[in-house]
Amino acid sequence: MTSGALTSGATESPVRSGPARQLFPLNQGWRFGGKFTADALKPEFNDAAFSKVTLPHCVAKLSWQNWRPEEWQDVWIYRRHFSMPKDFANRRVFLDFDAVMNTATPTLNGHALPAHVGGYLPFHYEITNLLKLGDNVLAVAVDSGWNSVPPDGDPQGAPSVDYLEPGGIVRSVALRAVPQVFISDLFAKPVDVLNPNRRIELACTIDAAQVPQQPLFLRVDMLEGHRHIASVTEALKLDQSGETEVRLTLSDLGNVKLWDVESPQLNQIVATLVLGDQPVHDYRTRIGLREARFDVDGFFLNGKRFRLFGLDRHEVYPYVGFAMPARVMRRDAEILRREFNCNAVRCSHYPQNEAFLDACDELGLMVWQEPPGWQYLGDATWKDLAVRDVQEMIRRDRNHPSIIIWGVRVNESKNDPELFQRTTAAAKELDNSRPTSGSMTPDSRENWQRDWREDVFAFDDYHSAPDGSVGIDAPLSGVPYMLAEAVGQYSYGFNAFNNKYRRAGEPALQMKQALYHAQAHDRAASYPRIAGVIAWCAFDYSSLLNCFNAVKCPGVADVFRIPKLGAAFYQAQVNPGTRPVIQPNFYWDLGAHTPHGPGKNAAIFSNCDRLDVFVGGKSVASVKPDRLNFPHLAYAPFFCDLEIADDVVQTKPELRLEGYVGDRLVLSKSFSSDPGKDQLLLVADDAELAGDGTDATRLVFKVVDQYGADRAFASGAINFELAGPGVVVGDNPYQPLDGSGGAGAVWIRTAANTAGKIVVKATHSTLGAKTVTIKVTKASTWELG
Repeated sequence: MTSGALTSGATESPVRSGPARQLFPLNQGWRFGGKFTADALKPEFNDAAFSKVTLPHCVAKLSWQNWRPEEWQDVWIYRRHFSMPKDFANRRVFLDFDAVMNTATPTLNGHALPAHVGGYLPFHYEITNLLKLGDNVLAVAVDSGWNSVPPDGDPQGAPSVDYLEPGGIVRSVALRAVPQVFISDLFAKPVDVLNPNRRIELACTIDAAQVPQQPLFLRVDMLEGHRHIASVTEALKLDQSGETEVRLTLSDLGNVKLWDVESPQLNQIVATLVLGDQPVHDYRTRIGLREARFDVDGFFLNGKRFRLFGLDRHEVYPYVGFAMPARVMRRDAEILRREFNCNAVRCSHYPQNEAFLDACDELGLMVWQEPPGWQYLGDATWKDLAVRDVQEMIRRDRNHPSIIIWGVRVNESKNDPELFQRTTAAAKELDNSRPTSGSMTPDSRENWQRDWREDVFAFDDYHSAPDGSVGIDAPLSGVPYMLAEAVGQYSYGFNAFNNKYRRAGEPALQMKQALYHAQAHDRAASYPRIAGVIAWCAFDYSSLLNCFNAVKCPGVADVFRIPKLGAAFYQAQVNPGTRPVIQPNFYWDLGAHTPHGPGKNAAIFSNCDRLDVFVGGKSVASVKPDRLNFPHLAYAPFFCDLEIADDVVQTKPELRLEGYVGDRLVLSKSFSSDPGKDQLLLVADDAELAGDGTDATRLVFKVVDQYGADRAFASGAINFELAGPGVVVGDNPYQPLDGSGGAGAVWIRTAANTAGKIVVKATHSTLGAKTVTIKVTKASTWELG
């Protein structure tokens, strides 16, 4: 193997490239037959009676609550007819599954393919020799039962895992066509990025069906937009068919901008395989150059001390489980970064959709990615799968600059030095540029000096301070230290996990959540060595543990991603120059739930310097942030007396909050206590969707006061009428509204191969109707890249 010349320096010269992989998406046109029958694997089976479905798909019809595992714990059958695209002639063809919950056994044209055990991660098959002209039939048996595969396997069944796992083909499926010799993988690892001689070490895997007879070259280019940054070319000599790894280096990158949370600079790496003098295949990936370093003194991003400020995230959604399209996954990242001002997220407790990671790359949201698991450790075969999951997770995700740490432990599991030595070694072999970790509990912390195998000690800190508020332990000495969880549903002062922060629950409990989160972040920040806090958690999720109607309620937002009072703290942690924020930690409701208002020590979260408070047009207070009790927060909460006398309550007074930065009024917000002026709010996240049968957007509905503030105790029902190329995904009618705190959501999904306009009309039982309009554009059948 000989090296070619290195070319570097930014130019505008075009990159000579070959054909990218060709993807023929198979998300449309599936037929779902319900419970599995062996006959349905046969190509000649008549599937005309099967239901027509589009991927991603969940096998069970779900509401947003009251899920029952027996609804999906079975074996199911999917079938897909397709003709091989003419462009695929003389190419190698692969069948790619992004994820199936949780065991898939495909059969193509009657030929059984090996079963893939485990959900959450992709798998593929080469099917070049199994395809035929005309009708091809792909049948997939999906086993969504309680199998011995991470995280499942505990004899106690579904209640033993703190998240439910509805089955189905929950991510995309596609045919992928490549040349006879192609690039199957590329890892672009930034090295010494803080030094002038920063470089990218490349590990490129070449897959050859046979040994090429013509000269073979590999060229790798780095681009910033359309600007060429650097390149390297190497002559290759393959001695055998199969996979060969080639290592190259892109150097002289001193002028490349670094990726960070405020300016997430991304660059494209294009690897081109040249056979003879013709480029035959491209492999493209995005990277970002940054140094994310944990040491005993804290966390450093690009050499500067930086505090992690984040929330844990579950990916499961109402109505469909894990089966949401890319746009909806990306929206979670936008909520965390732009609405909750997080700079970090932990993907709990499984590898999450790559569309979510793509959005984190673009938004500057740092990520802890971890393998499937929750407390339970199974037998030797189970542990082998756990090691495999770590390997497959890292292979898929290691080019994402947003990922700063690999989880290599099963979440909150007992110490198993042999297993976690294996997972740690696997992670280091595939990517030695990131540290490893895994959340620890008091039990696993007891013998950590003997049994611990990772780089960063991450602790789930749930304990009370002597006064019954949030307690935070001092960091362990001599090791990098962070908090992987805090707050959750822990009942501070009572040593139990039974606080259910339901929007429809008691206001007094709801008003504690944001204060607990503020205390956790403030008190952790009093220890400079604690790298930061990723608190539990962002969104409510389905569970059978400490739940209400099979929904667990530790999220600062509900299952619909609608913020609760608990989000107020996070919403206020942003520079007022970016956007001023005033978020009361209460509902201005003078009815049965809070007849005299929020009380004497009502909290208001804001990033202002001063708040002037008016009730019924009269000034009642001028308050400043409580920096005495929250000295380490950038923006501490405000407190004031808002216990309203009976004679004032009867006048249905308005609340007005005026926020000042310095002497300048930057924001004024009003709240009505008169329910007679309430209205229905209807908002779609997106105004335009692709007509591919998969794309979807959230449609939020809620009862609000005349100024747009939530009415958490509003009742009634919502009926939906949809006209145009789409469907409502969710309960229709949605009722009772007071069961979810006066707010909820459905998703609007497009119909396949359509364009036009979707009009959705939502009618409340007493407040009338509102409509939204969504444009649908024609989607491409093919994807190159």
